[in-house]
Amino acid sequence: MSQNLVTLSDLVARVSDIYAARNDILRDDDWYLLKLQEELGELTAEYLKLSGRGRLKGATPEDIRTTLEDEAADVLAMLLLFARHNQIDLDAALARKWFKHLPAQ
Repeated sequence: MSQNLVTLSDLVARVSDIYAARNDILRDDDWYLLKLQEELGELTAEYLKLSGRGRLKGATPEDIRTTLEDEAADVLAMLLLFARHNQIDLDAALARKWFKHLPAQ
């Protein structure tokens, strides 16, 4: 992984370790994928609110936007944790799957 992704992954892992210890959570193989799915659901709910297709529950558009951004961060963090746990090199995967379509420089 690139240094930026490694640094982010390390920081996210430290926070996840604190979270797991404080809440007595066992992070087994399934936990990483299930938690990623949970966070994606929360991001989807905020997007639906922001687009007028979800219950606002008294939240202002500014509140919803902030929560949408926070949930996007949660999805990214959980993806980094999932990749780390499963020894996935995201840089290599991006190069193989996405960046091969870019014109040669």
